Amino acid sequence: MITPRTTSQNGPQPADFTDVRATNLAVVLRFVRENSPCSRADIAASTGLNKATVSSLVADLIDRRLLRETGLTENRVGRPATMLVLDGSPYAAIGIEVNVDYLTAVAVDLKGEELLSWRRSFSGGTASAAQAVAGMAAIARRVVSRMAKEARQVLGLTVAVPGLVDVNGSVRLAPNLGWRDVDLCGDLTKAMRDPGFPVMVDNDANLGALAELRFGPHGGVNDLVYLTGEVGVGSGVIMDGRLRRGGQGYTGEIGHIEIDPGGPLCRCGRHGCLEAMAGIGAVLAPGVPPAELEPELDEVLRRARAGDPEILRILDAVGHNLGKGVAIVANTLNPEVIVLGGYFVTLAPWVHKRAEEEMFRRSIAPGGGGCRLVVSTLGHGAGALGAAARVLDSVDSGRLPALT
Repeated sequence: MITPRTTSQNGPQPADFTDVRATNLAVVLRFVRENSPCSRADIAASTGLNKATVSSLVADLIDRRLLRETGLTENRVGRPATMLVLDGSPYAAIGIEVNVDYLTAVAVDLKGEELLSWRRSFSGGTASAAQAVAGMAAIARRVVSRMAKEARQVLGLTVAVPGLVDVNGSVRLAPNLGWRDVDLCGDLTKAMRDPGFPVMVDNDANLGALAELRFGPHGGVNDLVYLTGEVGVGSGVIMDGRLRRGGQGYTGEIGHIEIDPGGPLCRCGRHGCLEAMAGIGAVLAPGVPPAELEPELDEVLRRARAGDPEILRILDAVGHNLGKGVAIVANTLNPEVIVLGGYFVTLAPWVHKRAEEEMFRRSIAPGGGGCRLVVSTLGHGAGALGAAARVLDSVDSGRLPALT
């Protein structure tokens, strides 16, 4: 049995029985998620929990409609076994991503299957923080209403933000949104009139990395870096299978590493940042308003497909500069894989190979230290999907819905 250690000023104390049971429920739930279909005997053999405890825990999880039985299987040594899989059909996790030019909302069930995905244009670059909160609350209420109509209980909501987010859910700085010291978690909770489920806020790159780990093709990778490719460029870092946030939650701001001190002005106020030289702003004409970003990008793609020399030169430079940035990541962290997300996915036919070549050229270790540079398969929804994944991670960690 897994027993959490508790401490106090007077030394170690016995763990509370309910805490131990909650921990063991989470252990069983995670095992089934990762190994379904599986039997009670499989769970006991792999987790070290005794069979009687497993049977009790499984019964509890079935009562909560987190697991369900799928019948007997005879393709085993010995007696046929009743197999278990995730259920979770009465539940939903919500993720929202706020960006300069759009809001995305997704809802997934416990198995990670998409229940809805909405994308709305949004003037994040000119809206105030209060206006942004109102917009997020409005779309969140619509998602919650849809889930209620489907008789699903919302387990939580996470918001992905392109900026520095501290451990309390406050946005300390989001230069592309013009935000500073915004208590987004508290403000959104109030705007939703205390919704009755947890509201969390995190950096969009962190959540993109979680999405790749849970929903992408890299689930078995322990060391992964995800690069956002929106108006801002940031990175989410997975090391040893865990998201790394740093001391205050500010890790991964690769977009503001100086690539060229004589380069263009970045929105952070510095010159030659990776974001200014390889982000979507480096591809488009200066001063494009957020509402015109996607139409302008469509025109760039049209010209690139037509072989326009000027556009191809610009995209080659973006790939070159992106390669400089990912080489720093490869040299510093030595991840197994670096995933390009956001608009980098759209631009991949022209920038991916060039960036990869530059990464290998600038990497100290032979072959980039084994690092692969790949393009995300999750598209623009990665941040919002990762936001929902954070809710599911909290369930995996023991925050289970109550019995009804």
